[in-house]
Amino acid sequence: MKNHKKPEEKQNKRISRRDFMGAAAAVTAFTIIPRSVLGGRGNVAPSEKLNIAGIGVGGRGGGDISAVSSENIVALCDVDWRTANRTFKRYPDAKKYKDFRVMLDKEDKNIDAVVVATPDHVHAVASMAAMKRGKHVYCEKPLTHSVYEARLMAETARKYKVATQMGNQGQASEETRLICETIWDGAIGQVHEVHVWTDRPMRGINDVYWPQGVERPKERPAVPDHIDWDLWLGPAPYRPYHPAYAPFKWRGWWDFGTGALGDIGCHRIDPIFRALKLGHPTTVSACCTRVNNETYPVASRVSYEFPERGDLCPVRLHWYDGGMKPPRPKELEEGRDWGTNGLLFIGDKGKMVENRIIPEKLQREYGKPPKKLERSPGHHKEWINACKGGRPAGSNFPNHAGTLAQVVLLGNLCLRPMIKEKMGRIKLHWDGEAMKVTNLPEANQYLHREYREGWSL
Repeated sequence: MKNHKKPEEKQNKRISRRDFMGAAAAVTAFTIIPRSVLGGRGNVAPSEKLNIAGIGVGGRGGGDISAVSSENIVALCDVDWRTANRTFKRYPDAKKYKDFRVMLDKEDKNIDAVVVATPDHVHAVASMAAMKRGKHVYCEKPLTHSVYEARLMAETARKYKVATQMGNQGQASEETRLICETIWDGAIGQVHEVHVWTDRPMRGINDVYWPQGVERPKERPAVPDHIDWDLWLGPAPYRPYHPAYAPFKWRGWWDFGTGALGDIGCHRIDPIFRALKLGHPTTVSACCTRVNNETYPVASRVSYEFPERGDLCPVRLHWYDGGMKPPRPKELEEGRDWGTNGLLFIGDKGKMVENRIIPEKLQREYGKPPKKLERSPGHHKEWINACKGGRPAGSNFPNHAGTLAQVVLLGNLCLRPMIKEKMGRIKLHWDGEAMKVTNLPEANQYLHREYREGWSL
């Protein structure tokens, strides 16, 4: 794994908001405390609005910006101004940019926080650039493109003491809390096995969200006038433009996306992580349909083994995509929808599908678990509150999202040696603290990759 030279890092000294507020209260009372009074970039009074910039504001990014529009939207950046145009129109006073590096340089003093919703391969370089400037960061799932980037993102957020949140909105839901509280209440006993599945990249039987298991197109159409192709590629290896990649179908390509696992894993595996208090696995294994050096397979199965955690038993976690599913449990009533996306928890005293014990008769007898978790004000609101000095958001990088993303992306890493070795199945032994594969050292090359010249973390 190549070490990248990091630019000289500068960190302004910050005055603790708690210390300042305590001293200010002894002298006088303020309804609004200016950002300049608090001292230090990134410090925002709870009563003051954040100045937010967006990087990647078409599609999902436009939705994220809308979700934080209670604050000041001061700058917007996208390499495809046609796709981003709807968002541009909603915020006519925001400055517009194509290169986030230029935006961060020019708007440095005007920005408190940044929303990153680019394709996966640009997440880390954009988020790292913002955090090193002391900006709070909201970054879409699966947080990064590689395991190494996810580890570094968590470490950088901790170092610069910025408020962060990954875009796995379900973590703030009532369903996630019910899953945790039901399992913690012992309703199905010790959970030793979990199955999670999705139909992605498929859309039912006869359609796809994006193609996988395909080769690189040979045609070389002209780059549309509204796309800056070099900026779209960012740190990825150069290749000619093709609509098979942009604006949306990039997710299935190794160089740009993270496949079905990256798309859905941080959503669906999140409640499992929380309820079972998981950390790094000891092994990860995978099998899949045909896979090549260009795109992810049409379907795959990834299995993780987690060790004991205190008084919690070891856990086997099985992931399925491309429409594959685990065997239907006999406890599930005949005719009950099994779903194209789902969770199955297997305990030594019972089973749960999503947040409900099966069969439904047992759920009705059980009722609801005791409330042990505070309810969320909303996923994006958690981040806004954290930026203003509140508690860390539920999927912040250092305490949760960084580890979750590393584990999710390990599943993709497990598929890569299968291409070279032409194996139908592979099992890796993982040292999470050291961040390395111990039984197949050559697999460690896939923890990260070299960036194109001009791009770095």
